[in-house]
Amino acid sequence: MPTKQRTTTRKKKGDELVVVSDLGRQQPQATDFEEAVLGACLIEKDAFPRVADILRPESFYDSKHRLIFEAIRFLAIENQPVDILTVTEQLKRNGDLEEVGGPYYIAELSQRVMSSAHIEYHAKIIAQKALARDIISYSSRLLEEAFDSSVDVDELMQGAEGRLFELSKNNIKKDFTQVDPVLNEAYHRIEEASNNPDGLSGISTGFDKLDAITNGWQNSDLIIIAARPAMGKTAFVLSMARNIAIANRIPVAMFSLEMSNVQLVNRLIVNVCEIKGESVRSGQLAPYEWKQLDEKINEMYGAPLYIDDTPQLSVFELRTKARRLVREHGVRLILIDYLQLMNASGMAYNNRQEEVSTISRSLKGLAKELDIPIIALSQLNRGVENRIAGADDQHKDVHRPQLSDLRESGAIEQDADMVCMIHRPEYYGIKQDTHGRSLKDVAEIIIAKHRNGKTGDVRLRFIGDYAKFTNIEDAVPLPGEEDGRVFQSRMNSAPLPPDDPLSSITQEDQPPF
Repeated sequence: MPTKQRTTTRKKKGDELVVVSDLGRQQPQATDFEEAVLGACLIEKDAFPRVADILRPESFYDSKHRLIFEAIRFLAIENQPVDILTVTEQLKRNGDLEEVGGPYYIAELSQRVMSSAHIEYHAKIIAQKALARDIISYSSRLLEEAFDSSVDVDELMQGAEGRLFELSKNNIKKDFTQVDPVLNEAYHRIEEASNNPDGLSGISTGFDKLDAITNGWQNSDLIIIAARPAMGKTAFVLSMARNIAIANRIPVAMFSLEMSNVQLVNRLIVNVCEIKGESVRSGQLAPYEWKQLDEKINEMYGAPLYIDDTPQLSVFELRTKARRLVREHGVRLILIDYLQLMNASGMAYNNRQEEVSTISRSLKGLAKELDIPIIALSQLNRGVENRIAGADDQHKDVHRPQLSDLRESGAIEQDADMVCMIHRPEYYGIKQDTHGRSLKDVAEIIIAKHRNGKTGDVRLRFIGDYAKFTNIEDAVPLPGEEDGRVFQSRMNSAPLPPDDPLSSITQEDQPPF
């Protein structure tokens, strides 16, 4: 049978592509640098720690050098001295001494260098050659699979992106940074916050009491918004999108894995225009609602809000799209609805918990890389509903969510800089709190974890008809509801006539929340 010849495009010559066969080529390697690094480790005790985070045994092309480095690393981990004699003895215990060339070759390595002066530079060259070999190896497998007509192309692309991401994650290391430039950056951010009239150092949510605790959503933070179904997770992030992207024109990207972009925008129209959802869906609007729609929808045009409704979005697709959104559109906040619908295809996992752990770690890494806040919605498990009040819990809200209620993985709690949970006591039939205050239409934002600040609870008004969250101070009683238990948004309410009995009610006269 004729042998299969693989080719690769190398360069352009004028307008003609020059295609060169890759048969007979030698894989990227730097055995002389490998000898230099191993020799330096044998003669200087401080040499190995300088390359320990750069090199792995697999980084070495020569199998003998790989075995020697494994012996050196084992001794260093065990806090044993590393020199010609100890390495020779360790190789003997491993049964590898003869395979590497015996004591003579170990002694010869130690004579190849005079010092470890340039060991980091040499190690980086070795690591780059190893990465090039990994890329070549995977590209060869990818090429074979691409020629296989039985392989799904979409799965092939997902796997390729996942593998390349894994290679870059394992091989790219960040150098240490001396504190001075970091101090300058921190001081600059403090100055920017001082020039901000509201004193916020992050992106304002539009909810005053929440901003007071968080100081705004902070760059590089991963924020998890968790709740049980029907608590208003999507309504909460849409209310924030309205406050941030529409009202303040700060670019926001939203990845909706649960709803289509039209469904999501319909809910945003309901939120902004304050028209009941069923009316918008059916198109049966009263004349005043048509007028309200025409007036309010103009606020939405031109808003820097970017929506992606790709179903079953993988974390690798998200990285690619997020980078482009930040680079091309200056996006400063990413919203994901919701985390459990994402996947990490391209890698093998023993269970769903491992996959969710990879997703949460990747989201945190992406937030740091892009230096913007990423907010991901998350489901809570059924433990919230299943809790039963005991003898000592008669005056407690047993359905109040806890960090342990996060669904599928404790890694979400670990990776997140902030975990907020949405709780509406009224949903569970709780009408008043322990102080006798009404809980009608009240939503509690429970800040259960805050890595860089304090935790606490914030009460907002939830207007179910409009799928909208507002500040409690922005809600006023509707005319005719004298007990003050039905609310509309103050920003859209018309002033009451002077002779109206409610016109004299001040904010202090309203029921406490």
